Amino acid sequence: MTAVRTSRLPGFYKLSMEERLKRVQEFAGLTDEEVELLRAPEGGLPPDVADRMIENVIGRMAYPFAVATNFLINKREYLVPMVIEEPSVVAAASNAAKMCRSKGGIFATCMDSIMIGQIQVVGMGDPYYARMEVLAHKDEIAEKANEKDPILVKLGGGVKDVGAKVIETPRGKMLIVELYVDCKDAMGANAVNTMAEAVAPLVERLTGGRVLLRIISNLAVKRLARAWVVVDKEAVGGEEVVDGIVDAWAFAAGDPFRAATHNKGIMNGVIAVALATAQDHRALEAGAHAYAALGGHYKPLSTWEKNEDGDLVGTLEMPMAVGVVGGATRVHPVARVALKILGVKTARELAEVMVAVGLAQNLAALRALATEGIQHGHMKLHARNIAMSVGATGELVDLVVQRMLEEGTVRMDRAKAILEELLREKAPEG
Repeated sequence: MTAVRTSRLPGFYKLSMEERLKRVQEFAGLTDEEVELLRAPEGGLPPDVADRMIENVIGRMAYPFAVATNFLINKREYLVPMVIEEPSVVAAASNAAKMCRSKGGIFATCMDSIMIGQIQVVGMGDPYYARMEVLAHKDEIAEKANEKDPILVKLGGGVKDVGAKVIETPRGKMLIVELYVDCKDAMGANAVNTMAEAVAPLVERLTGGRVLLRIISNLAVKRLARAWVVVDKEAVGGEEVVDGIVDAWAFAAGDPFRAATHNKGIMNGVIAVALATAQDHRALEAGAHAYAALGGHYKPLSTWEKNEDGDLVGTLEMPMAVGVVGGATRVHPVARVALKILGVKTARELAEVMVAVGLAQNLAALRALATEGIQHGHMKLHARNIAMSVGATGELVDLVVQRMLEEGTVRMDRAKAILEELLREKAPEG
């Protein structure tokens, strides 16, 4: 009888690194070669590949590669690869994902992979008339753009529509022509930018203006991902905790200073998955925060409510421009392993996983804030980094951490003093 594939791995964090790796290998069907990539001291990135990815390469820098457990998304089990340096994020995501299973897991969806390419046109006395000329010839513009990527068009992608708008700027009115490009399973920046450049001469001829910028927008409002979940009130600690979480969200909804940190908590999860799968995480950050500020008031990307049964209800909506083909995603060997662990085949599914992780991460942070405080679990893990930063190794790390936690003092100076005491105790007499 075949074992049921599940991301519920109780006690996973208690296993050794090798034991964890073996469990993930079994879950994802990793080859021995793929496992070796995860063991590699340089982060699985060969020097020759690194040297070709960017310029002026002098080395490589590895970050911890972890998996978050317990994720049930759209009724499917996921182990979620996360690359991050901040303690407690992976543990928090795993714990929140377990709570979310109480009512059937997290559900998520994503719009079509439409990215917006913008073409800036200046130097016209009649920008509104020029806009009409663009709209009257949008089929011609789309055809010209699609000539640059016949493979994408053959796959069902390419320019699906053309828009135009007149905007007010400190330099006067400008016409902005927009290409709406279905990038399919790619993030799409290269394809969109190439298309925007290709139609520039045609746009100039139609408008009588001068084209300046031709560039993708990272505010991907036509590529939104959405996640929603109902969490049993007992799973989070009772109705009082539910109220606390909703009040914490309301604080963010009313104050942009709090909303910035609220959204940072969401991005802890999103960006950790983005790094593991070699996405353009700068684009994701820019798009998320710009979307949060639409309407002129910076707001939380998620919402948290209490339903009539007293259970917690969470939703999250944000741009999610990710890809599973092209770019570093297919160049970096470990990113390919990460995608295999996830088991995703399309950009849409990857976006759904990432928005679900963002929602779970947000739940974990709000619950911690509404109960014991964010530092309770965070400082326990942070203490390990402090201990290692002052030179503790092996079992001394655990001893320094234990002493600091017992004292309730997690600081660099105290860690150094404790380490020195321990070393003196271990030193041979005479």
